[in-house]
Amino acid sequence: MAVIHRTTLTPTKLELLTSWLPTRPWYEGEGRPELLRGGGFRLDDPQGEVGIDFMVVTDVSGDRPVSYHVPLTYRGAPLEDAGQALIGTAEHGVLGSRWVYDGAHDPVLVAQLHALLHGDAEPQHQSVSDTPDPSVVASLTGAPVPGPVRLTAVADGPHATDVVVDGDGDGDEGGRLTLRFTRVMRPGETDAEGTRGHVMAGWRLPDETEVRGVYVVVADAPR
Repeated sequence: MAVIHRTTLTPTKLELLTSWLPTRPWYEGEGRPELLRGGGFRLDDPQGEVGIDFMVVTDVSGDRPVSYHVPLTYRGAPLEDAGQALIGTAEHGVLGSRWVYDGAHDPVLVAQLHALLHGDAEPQHQSVSDTPDPSVVASLTGAPVPGPVRLTAVADGPHATDVVVDGDGDGDEGGRLTLRFTRVMRPGETDAEGTRGHVMAGWRLPDETEVRGVYVVVADAPR
């Protein structure tokens, strides 16, 4: 399981996201955000190379707070052909240089999210080492999509990011899914009719209220 190091990261995650969030089509603010950490959870990379963090941050710069889901991956070297997904680089007090990516574009995060939906990965506490987080609930209905999956397309929308994955098989046997990463988080919202599943977890509002909502919605992708 992943080890959470009690050390420095320069610049911090929030500093990196302060510059990056306003460039996203789903950012609802105006100008420079003022970000607070809201929570989230982690998944483990079976190879132990990539940090995987499903993070919620809340922008309190406007008239009302807005929470955003930002899945992040942390790598010790650049991810090939993923420059458009790079949020920034930082120096970790233990691990050295880290390349921080929008995890919706990272095949390792997508593969482990798929494993979570199939019950083959266990969500982990965001800030405590070797500690499962049973509050994270993943569900998937219908025929399974055989793994390993291949990330084939990523598209940002006004409120979410759609990631299309293909299963390991030929033709219809392989299967195809859309993993819709909720970006603008709404407490209590559930997946819409016609979807195949979701990942639901909690986060904290600026007044410390604990809420829950859908981080990812799953649907069949058109072929």
